[in-house]
Amino acid sequence: MLKFIYMATFAGIFTIFTSNANAQDFDKGLAFSKNGDFAAAMKEWRPLAEQGHAVAQNNLGVMYGKGEGVLKDAAEAVRWYHLAAEQGYAVAQFNLGNMYYNGEGVLKDAVEAVRWYRLAAEQGDAGAQYNLGFMYVTGDGVLKDAAEAVRWYRLAAEQGDAGAQNSLGFMYGTGKGVLKDAVTAHMWHNISSAAGVESAGKRRDKLETKMTPEQIAIAVQRAKTCMSSNYIKCD
Repeated sequence: MLKFIYMATFAGIFTIFTSNANAQDFDKGLAFSKNGDFAAAMKEWRPLAEQGHAVAQNNLGVMYGKGEGVLKDAAEAVRWYHLAAEQGYAVAQFNLGNMYYNGEGVLKDAVEAVRWYRLAAEQGDAGAQYNLGFMYVTGDGVLKDAAEAVRWYRLAAEQGDAGAQNSLGFMYGTGKGVLKDAVTAHMWHNISSAAGVESAGKRRDKLETKMTPEQIAIAVQRAKTCMSSNYIKCD
């Protein structure tokens, strides 16, 4: 299951402001959107988007995609995502990849989806890393490659992405793209379950039926160490 579109919430994540006034206008739009007044947010962000502000362009894409503050228009969403993505904004690249994957506002094209996911993933976008890993598992838009899927899942998991942690645990538990390792699988499923992923808890519990008490204890300790180190000491 892929991760889907999201809106940029902090102006500072992509620094292209030309003036303090632009930053203030963006923040006004952000405040409006948080209060559910999307029409007012659109009025603040559209001028910025037309000036080339990538974050505002992405946010217009989200609003057109959802029909918030404006008539729903997937093709218009794609247009704004493209403008922001072509400036190298990872959030928009991720969102654009979703549009191509789902065929929303554009012809469905898994290869193009992979291209945009990869661009965002290479910039460290965890959602894109997770989706790219998923594409390598399914072979959708790219040749199947379980080892490459593990690589991308790991990058996302080490950023705290619970879905990627669950998927990485599954790869270790089944020996796909990596040596089968019940202890490591348990660790990742346990961490993902702690973040609220129900299926991760079920997978962890199923693993325990074939693990020794010593293995379970090691896995639990490794999960604690991994989490307390902010996912640095997970091996």
